[in-house]
Amino acid sequence: MKVVLVGYMASGKSSVGKLLANELKVPFLDLDTFIEEEVGMPIPRIFEEKGEIFFRKLEYKLLNQVLMENDSLVLSTGGGTPCYGTNMDSILQNSDLAVYLQLSIPALVKRLVVEKEDRPLVRHLNEEDLPEFIGKHLFERRPFYSQAQLTVNSDEKSLEQIVAEIKANYSK
Repeated sequence: MKVVLVGYMASGKSSVGKLLANELKVPFLDLDTFIEEEVGMPIPRIFEEKGEIFFRKLEYKLLNQVLMENDSLVLSTGGGTPCYGTNMDSILQNSDLAVYLQLSIPALVKRLVVEKEDRPLVRHLNEEDLPEFIGKHLFERRPFYSQAQLTVNSDEKSLEQIVAEIKANYSK
């Protein structure tokens, strides 16, 4: 069983993924962590030193490698992963369930304000500019995210509630 979590940065993909994998008794893999381990440097530094194009090509290669080499796992992707190249097609074709963890702009702003330094795409923004930036990004990315077979509105839900909703819909 392969479940892939997609959604905007800070939407909870890694946290939900770990709990879901534990409950399903399958391995968990965070694609961003896997990329960092393969390159030997954190993603913000990869962006700074090698550029986004290098990163996106590597992300594409490693996403497909992970999907092909694992029969069973929960995979959390980076926020931009489904939006580049044919990544979303690969996710849909090579997994049993793609889940979009959807959060409102205010909820994302609240999370990103405290995580800004670890997020290369928003590090340079002040708090007042975050809602507009996130809104524009979501407008561009939603067509990719919405291809997932399941959308879970995660506002005001605990990790346990989100995992229960995924499990309930997966078993149908």
